[in-house]
Amino acid sequence: MRLASGGRPVTVLDGISFDVPAGQVVAIAGPSGSGKSTLLGLIAGLDRPTAGSIRVAGVEVTGLGEAALARFRRDTIGYVFQSYHLIPTLTAAENAAVPLELAGATDPLGHARELLEAVGLGDRAHHYPVQLSGGEQQRVALARAVALRPPLLLADEPTGNLDSQTGAHIIELMLRLNRERGSTLLLVTHDPALAVHAERVIALRDGRIVDGAGRGGGPGAGPARAGGAGASEGRP
Repeated sequence: MRLASGGRPVTVLDGISFDVPAGQVVAIAGPSGSGKSTLLGLIAGLDRPTAGSIRVAGVEVTGLGEAALARFRRDTIGYVFQSYHLIPTLTAAENAAVPLELAGATDPLGHARELLEAVGLGDRAHHYPVQLSGGEQQRVALARAVALRPPLLLADEPTGNLDSQTGAHIIELMLRLNRERGSTLLLVTHDPALAVHAERVIALRDGRIVDGAGRGGGPGAGPARAGGAGASEGRP
């Protein structure tokens, strides 16, 4: 993955190649600037690689047009951002209901309230983001991310804006929801306390994998594949 900077190309990710089996919890770890968030954005189809390809749940992401990419993200990916990205003019329930409404689900607000109950915010459904603490906003964001039961849940520094106690609660909640819903969890972090909960850690440094590229446990074809012949998202 190369980006232009100051009139010259800068390599952000280089020679990235790995598979993630279905159901596995994987942490992508590394210092700031190592390419972790860029990698997650590529897997989600938010960015396009300059070479290679990415396959998620049997779908070749790099070959999709914009409309197909939007459907892919709706149906396949749940995304938890560090900064929550809630819509400020919507209540907690309305925020959690957004993907349900876009998918044409029956009674999206009712389902959203059930999701908020599952993350311990049943009594906060009518509150707006500005009325919620950081931990509560992240729980709303998590409810929104799992609303359509996506096979792949991506989390980009999900505890980065939270204190250690609140962050630990979010980690526990995210892992519980992941187990209950049988999804694959791929999370980005530079926090060892978060990475220790993963079954496998892929370590990045300077845009390259320095450890953990192997397949890891779990049989069957993985929902996410990046790198190798016909499946790389970092080669210049």
